Amino acid sequence: MNKDKYFIIDFDSTFTKVEALDELGELSLEGDPDKERVLQQIKALTDSAMDGKSSFTDGLRKRLALLKAHQKHLPQLVNRLQDKVSESVRRNKEFLTEYSDQIFIVSSGFKEFITPIVMEYGIKEENIYANTFTLDDNGNIVGFDEENVLSLDKGKIKLLEQLALSGDVYVIGDGYTDYEIKEAGLANKFYAFTENVVRDSVVAKAEHIAPSLDEFLYQNKLPMAISYPKNRISVLLLENIHPRAVEMFRHEGYQVETIAGALSEEELCEKIQNVSILGIRSKTHVTRKVLEHANRLMSVGAFCIGTNQIDLDACLEAGITVFNAPYSNTRSVVEMAIGEIIMLSRGIVDKSNKMHEATWDKSATGSFEVRDKKLGIVGYGNIGAQLSVLAEAMGMVVYYYDVVEKLQLGNARKCDTLKELLEKADFVTLHVDGRPDNKNIFGAEEFAAMKPGAIFLNLSRGHVVEISALVESLKSGKLRGAAVDVFPQEPATNSEPFVSELRGLPNVILTPHIGGSTSEAQVNIANFVPNRIMDYINSGNTYQSVNFPNIQLPELKNAHRLIHIHENVPGVLANINSVLAQNQVNILGQYLKTNEHVGYVITDIDKKYDKQLVNDMRGIQHTIKFRMLY
Repeated sequence: MNKDKYFIIDFDSTFTKVEALDELGELSLEGDPDKERVLQQIKALTDSAMDGKSSFTDGLRKRLALLKAHQKHLPQLVNRLQDKVSESVRRNKEFLTEYSDQIFIVSSGFKEFITPIVMEYGIKEENIYANTFTLDDNGNIVGFDEENVLSLDKGKIKLLEQLALSGDVYVIGDGYTDYEIKEAGLANKFYAFTENVVRDSVVAKAEHIAPSLDEFLYQNKLPMAISYPKNRISVLLLENIHPRAVEMFRHEGYQVETIAGALSEEELCEKIQNVSILGIRSKTHVTRKVLEHANRLMSVGAFCIGTNQIDLDACLEAGITVFNAPYSNTRSVVEMAIGEIIMLSRGIVDKSNKMHEATWDKSATGSFEVRDKKLGIVGYGNIGAQLSVLAEAMGMVVYYYDVVEKLQLGNARKCDTLKELLEKADFVTLHVDGRPDNKNIFGAEEFAAMKPGAIFLNLSRGHVVEISALVESLKSGKLRGAAVDVFPQEPATNSEPFVSELRGLPNVILTPHIGGSTSEAQVNIANFVPNRIMDYINSGNTYQSVNFPNIQLPELKNAHRLIHIHENVPGVLANINSVLAQNQVNILGQYLKTNEHVGYVITDIDKKYDKQLVNDMRGIQHTIKFRMLY
């Protein structure tokens, strides 16, 4: 421990996510009809003082007068603040405890609520410097101790002069009063803390920015809770991924960039550099060439069901995990299929179009109920199986065909061959995956095998159907209608035109790849995929990865976790354990899973290890990637 380094940490919006007096106002003004207006006044006074635009002392007097607070509110305030400690502070409690002799909380806030909060994190009471409230005989908060230097303008400067710390002084805070310590020559460095609030006037003055306590510790080579600052993880999200995903990644401390449309291979090759996490939907292709330019990529998230747009083998070889959302939009796709079956059976689209053209065509010709009709489902996975349940509930007779043996739900009937299903079904709907082997699996021969007047739906993948064969079947009258949501070539953005032979054909519903595009599905996906990726980055869990050996790991407690990805060849595990033994490292737990191409070894070790261990682990032959979690 370096005894000649001292760390001055602010409280409001630094140690905690919030300004404590704002939170006190939420309590003291409860039930006041003027509450919102008064809280805005308090916030404006706080911001003005923190930005260095007004007298701190005058502002403090005005804020306390507006609050109308009582000492009974203080225990409630402490309870609120305990839940609002900054995430990076929570993570680094061990650092705060270990360096408690050198850490000082210097705040213009009040000891009554600061002391019980920060002492939970190992801060010593004698190292807490803040104001104190004054009360009247009824316990109302009426002011503050005006002899305390921290109640005065430039009070932090006066306090640091009194402390006269003999050593290097580092100040971490979000306000102008924190910067003033460095400006007065009383600190070696000031770090503008931006995890919770960014004050432009403060950031403009600061030579150093700390988006989190992790980053501060990283820059100063101090012990930290994670092996890398989370703000150094760069996330690139393409194709209008739901804002919830952006929110989750940013809340975790990651740096996030979003792009509305898809990127071409060349564009992605350029953009992928220094990206740690890539999020895509169906139009962006992650090729081997792209991965050759991905110098920091750890994980790819497919914010959809399919992963055929991602070279899974190339990702595996590079030690990059891939996660998708296999269940999140199932219901959305099924409901759309049900709706289209009914609309096509009734000829709704054509009748609606005629109405818009002022034509009244009231007729039952070609209009049928779906009850008692036969539905043929090709691909009995998550979507196909749920579709069969809803279709049966409407009175349809369900048949299904799948190349993999699947247990039927309800009264669904299994067909041994695709031809058998096509000969029976009044409606045929495709719900197969996008593997390359499925390209053009449905063409002229399959359409010819269908019943005359049948209806066809494809809500799976565009490349599985020969469009020219579908067009011919519709024009010849072999098929009575079709619904297509996916196409072999799709526009990369909404500004590009849609070109297809299917345009203009009667009783054909064309939709722009929106089967899973409901608010519910997008929120589900935006929750599911980031959680899987963050769990992998934070703990090493690969559960539900589509390309990596799947491991569910126990929670990491009081240990370091070594994550080693290597080519699956004999002897690597032995070499890993040999390196650990040579470095005299005690193993607390070890987990191994392999597939045909890679091995994935997770080793939990005790807290004591030599830094040479990291270099030795990376130097093991056949290593693809190595990282350490703390």
